[in-house]
Amino acid sequence: MAEAHKANHEYHLVDPSPWPLIGATGALITAVGGVGYMRWLNDDHFLIGGLDLATPWLFFIGFAIVLYTMASWWTDTVKEANAGYHTRVVSLHLRYGMILFIASEVMFFVAWFWAFFDASLFPNEAHQVARAAFTGGQWPPKGIEVLDPFHLPLFNTIILLLSGTTVTWAHHALLQNQRGMLNFMLLLTVLLGLLFTSVQAYEYAHAPFAFSDSIYGATFFMATGFHGFHVIVGTIFLIVCLLRAMAGQFTPQQHFGFEAAAWYWHFVDVVWLFLFCWVYVWSSWGAPIAHG
Repeated sequence: MAEAHKANHEYHLVDPSPWPLIGATGALITAVGGVGYMRWLNDDHFLIGGLDLATPWLFFIGFAIVLYTMASWWTDTVKEANAGYHTRVVSLHLRYGMILFIASEVMFFVAWFWAFFDASLFPNEAHQVARAAFTGGQWPPKGIEVLDPFHLPLFNTIILLLSGTTVTWAHHALLQNQRGMLNFMLLLTVLLGLLFTSVQAYEYAHAPFAFSDSIYGATFFMATGFHGFHVIVGTIFLIVCLLRAMAGQFTPQQHFGFEAAAWYWHFVDVVWLFLFCWVYVWSSWGAPIAHG
């Protein structure tokens, strides 16, 4: 009887899961709570159905639900992999999914680069009188002192390039079943990610301009800040992979979780190279450099 019900295909028909519904609910609460949070910061009201939702708590509750959903859903996925449900076909489709996710992230950053280049290449367009007033008809805007691109930004570039090397080294160690080297290189990658975040936090704290100073500050902090957020996410991703590697859950034949983390980390590296070349170096060309 058991043989009659045995699957004769390479697909995995997942069990009914509550996580899509719970995750969607958490995302809705987070979105509504985010609006309420911003209204609360401005001492305003946010009325829905007679209820004033201008409070920070709704946002944090929704965000906690989203995080719990992500952790639980991915835990179920890891259990399915360990149980042998991730066949060749399933693994291939998981890779397709990760590729599409990274492609969506690419378009996310395209939006910030678009905003940056639109403001920097056309600072005094005739139909943008207000912008010309803000920029003084030049880029960077008059009165803005920029960060020295060959100081902390260059240091962070070296850090990320090194981390890309170490995560690739870790992948090769995994393929060769060198467990000690895998764990060491993954740990080194995590430490480099944490160092990058620390340096960027220091840079932000000592930046000579603020988010609200000008369109330069707005485009700078939005582009580099969201990249910094992705570095934090990627670092957490790699920490989880390190813990799984130490637990022996990856094999040379099956390690999609690690591959996905490595792909994501390389994506973060490439985005930073574009940020460094254009937002830091090109955008600061000929502008006064802040020292100290």
